[in-house]
Amino acid sequence: MAQAATANQAQVSPRNVLLSVRDVKVSFGPHKVLKGLDLDVYNGEILGFVGGSGSGKSVLMRSILGLINKDAGHVELFGEDYDSLTGADRLKIDRRMGVLFQHGALFSSLTVMENIQVPMREYFDLSQRLMDELARVKLDLVGLGPEAANKYPSELSGGMIKRASLARALALDPRLVFLDEPTSGLDPIGAAAFDDLIASLRDTLGLTVYMVTHDLDSLHAICDRIAVLKDGVVLTTGTLAQMTEVDDPWTKAYFTGKRARYVPK
Repeated sequence: MAQAATANQAQVSPRNVLLSVRDVKVSFGPHKVLKGLDLDVYNGEILGFVGGSGSGKSVLMRSILGLINKDAGHVELFGEDYDSLTGADRLKIDRRMGVLFQHGALFSSLTVMENIQVPMREYFDLSQRLMDELARVKLDLVGLGPEAANKYPSELSGGMIKRASLARALALDPRLVFLDEPTSGLDPIGAAAFDDLIASLRDTLGLTVYMVTHDLDSLHAICDRIAVLKDGVVLTTGTLAQMTEVDDPWTKAYFTGKRARYVPK
């Protein structure tokens, strides 16, 4: 999959910006988390977003999605000023995005199939039969068999929860998918399989992936670019190889330390 990621990187161009974040500031009381952050995500890439624990990685993702109020700054999605959109125009943009929250965030009282159908019910008026057919397609996409459809989240393994949550994120055929720590809690084999799944979906469906992660293996295997969050701003962006050349103590320790995955040639 690393080769697939490298090949796709050549197709990424600044002229194809799908998500643009400019001067975003977010505070919780007196604590300033994001301090004028800028970031671009290009069409068709898998962007790995990294930073220290508590640095604000998930805060940025949630502020982009409008789940956390910004103090300042603006977000453009698909060429539209997302913050200024209302009503039907906002819904059109929302339907083009999917989200896999950390730990899956499945509704415990709903079956897997019912969880996948939640976005369908929210945005469209579809027959139950059609929703069932679409949900089965999404289950197949993420590698879950039909026997998973009627299970509840409590009956699933950690890996199955991640895949069911991804199926829900793909329910509306989005162009841009946000993944928050998608491999956390998975064993190495399960994490590698999930990485392969993400890369395969990107390549087959033409997805753009914004992935918050701590997983060095994921960064090595499937990410076209990496963005580093430090002190409330994006310190640097680039390939994994470029990260090893950044003159910053935290970045050096992260990418060239004892657990580093990248070995310079």
